[in-house]
Amino acid sequence: MTLRLSVCGGAIAVRRYWGMARNRTLACVMAHPDDDAYGIAGTVALHADEADFRFVLVLATHGELADIPAGASWTREDLPAMRQAEDEAAWRAVGRVPDRHEWLGLPDGGLADLRFEDVVDAVLPILDEEDPAVVVTFGPDGIFGHPDHITIGAATDEAFRRLRAPGRRGFQRLVHGAVPQSVFERWNAQRAEMGLPTFDPTQTYHMRGVPDEEIGVVVDCGSVAHRVVAGLQQHRSQHHVMSDDPTDTEQWARRVRRESYVVVWPEREPGAPLLADLFEGLD
Repeated sequence: MTLRLSVCGGAIAVRRYWGMARNRTLACVMAHPDDDAYGIAGTVALHADEADFRFVLVLATHGELADIPAGASWTREDLPAMRQAEDEAAWRAVGRVPDRHEWLGLPDGGLADLRFEDVVDAVLPILDEEDPAVVVTFGPDGIFGHPDHITIGAATDEAFRRLRAPGRRGFQRLVHGAVPQSVFERWNAQRAEMGLPTFDPTQTYHMRGVPDEEIGVVVDCGSVAHRVVAGLQQHRSQHHVMSDDPTDTEQWARRVRRESYVVVWPEREPGAPLLADLFEGLD
């Protein structure tokens, strides 16, 4: 028997692993604080109370180059500490703080300019130590075509590839957060009807979708949508770019009631049924 102690929310949780107990460690590797708030919060909330669930969050940057709205009371120098505090507050609002929360301190807006091996080397040791069953990151679309998203996603994919090996309990599934094309088109049509600017997927920093047939996991987060929204509300410095109306919590709740993912590993068979949870079918 192995006895593992972990600090979670100020309390010490004791988890016992007898024999070949299941691996329920989820590692999420994102570029900026608030990427995680949209990308994985629903799944985390759904598993929050499971005794063997472990949540590892890795953020590449502090988001220090984020847009600052006119009239803001904060400065560029305030942003790194401010955004870190917002992210930490967001997970408290969701109701499940990460068991391990790593800030790599890489340059916001500059990940693509770094040597790729250096980005891989920043991510790989953490994943190696944690041996997560599931790793979540960005795909080559970056959801918004953001170079930081694309770079950290590619580096995480490479780290996963190097670490996956026979006999390891971890690295059973690699997924990319994504917006199904049908959802993207519906949202864009709604924006047009409301007279709002629409997304042009050929442009950097504009949302884009992936073909619906590439989606392998769709998680119903409706029962915890209010918790996801509570987390989003903590990212106050980013409300002007996160939502057209951050006071409309019902709209936010509708937007976050589903989380969709492309399954990168193991390779998904064409026409395979959708999974309803990131851990579905894993040991």
